[in-house]
Amino acid sequence: MSTTTPGDYVIRSVRADEWRAVKELRLAALRDPVAHLAFLETYEQAAAKADAFWQDRAAGSGEGSTGVRQFIGEAPDGSWAGTVTVLLEEAGTTDWAGHAVERRQGHVVGVFVRPEHRGTGLIQALFDAGLEWAWGRGAERVRLIVHEDNERAQRFYRKAGFVPSGVVVSLPQADGERELEFVLERG
Repeated sequence: MSTTTPGDYVIRSVRADEWRAVKELRLAALRDPVAHLAFLETYEQAAAKADAFWQDRAAGSGEGSTGVRQFIGEAPDGSWAGTVTVLLEEAGTTDWAGHAVERRQGHVVGVFVRPEHRGTGLIQALFDAGLEWAWGRGAERVRLIVHEDNERAQRFYRKAGFVPSGVVVSLPQADGERELEFVLERG
């Protein structure tokens, strides 16, 4: 499935054979000036991962995968301008931070739009695709975790209809820094 946005971006799922582009876009995201607020890994950690990791990542989050889907925004010149990944979390399981998952939900991660494509509507189109995918798989809500100091991201998430849930996640590796859960209920 792919759609075209008003800015002529094609929104679609990644394919397993596109692992090199998946890697390149992730490394670009980790070079962003606010990457330390937006991602739980560093550029150095990601760059050190073997090709097999990136191959598995693309295959596991691409077309045909059932529990996770990575969407990309392809610019008119064919370059990848941005990405959003949605994980499905099942009721009765525990999430990455050790919290109980109470209902089937989508979890948005890996949000990134290259600076030259920001303000074009691309991020909304990526979110729309991710939300449609999660709702289509029976998610009762979609959530995301955002650093308390990442105001740019929080502004967009609020604009997209997400609201703070009141859940705060402390990151042990970040020496007391806090992440806020934002949620969007199916409506």
